[in-house]
Amino acid sequence: MEKPIRVVKDSMIGVKLPDYSRHSAIVASVLGKNPGPFTGPGTNTYLVGRGRRPLILDTGAGVAVYPELLARGLAELCGSQELDKIVVTHAHGDHLGGVRQIRPRFGELEILKMPWPGHDDAAGAPITALADGDRVEADGATLRAVFTPGHAPDHLCYYLEQERAIFTGDVILGAGTTVIPDDTGDLGQYMNSLRRLLQLDPELIYPAHGPVIRNAREKIREYIAHRELREQQVLEVLREGPHQVMAMVKRIYIDVPAFLHNAAASSVRSHLRKLHKEGVVVEEEDNYWRLS
Repeated sequence: MEKPIRVVKDSMIGVKLPDYSRHSAIVASVLGKNPGPFTGPGTNTYLVGRGRRPLILDTGAGVAVYPELLARGLAELCGSQELDKIVVTHAHGDHLGGVRQIRPRFGELEILKMPWPGHDDAAGAPITALADGDRVEADGATLRAVFTPGHAPDHLCYYLEQERAIFTGDVILGAGTTVIPDDTGDLGQYMNSLRRLLQLDPELIYPAHGPVIRNAREKIREYIAHRELREQQVLEVLREGPHQVMAMVKRIYIDVPAFLHNAAASSVRSHLRKLHKEGVVVEEEDNYWRLS
């Protein structure tokens, strides 16, 4: 039997979503309109709350058409032109980038997130700090912040108590897998974050990119298994002798288009850093090899 190449087999390529849609009595979404190979159709910005002043969770990338689309979505989905507050999963530009568009149009809304000094300046306004376990209230909805570093050091997921659902930001996507940045990411932390989300025993996942995930626990287990397989693939390549990162990418990511290899290299480097911390591999002059 052939060894599996990957566990997560879908991708963001070709995924399409409506500009806005209602998912439940207290959750709707408006698309950020920033499509790409990593963002899929764009960032999902969520309207959370039962009444006419929902909070907005994540704000997109600051695309010019977004404010008008958000206004139309608010009118059709909530019968409103008001927002209560802004809640953000993390400071990457496709999540925080729309704050400067939203506040001039909808008022000087409070911005809540875990601080990341030097990276929150894109908001253009003060941040109200959130920490693990903090609760954010909306009309008929309660979000509990869950610290989930790994993709970003400030990453918070939000557990929606009324639905046993999690807004996962970039920790879990609606298709494909998330990239672990090799500069500010940490794969060991990311794996711990996935296991923490599994312990919450969720039923639904509202991801920042791609469609809603109905089989939440199965998806989290799939993500864990995918990363474990990638680690084993890295170790198997290194068993043959020293390799540079891109050589490993070409051996492991044989089903991935070449234009995505740089992103794959970022994840491979994240695996190597995790293994280096664990004393399993060493690095010298851009070559990595296995110690045991």
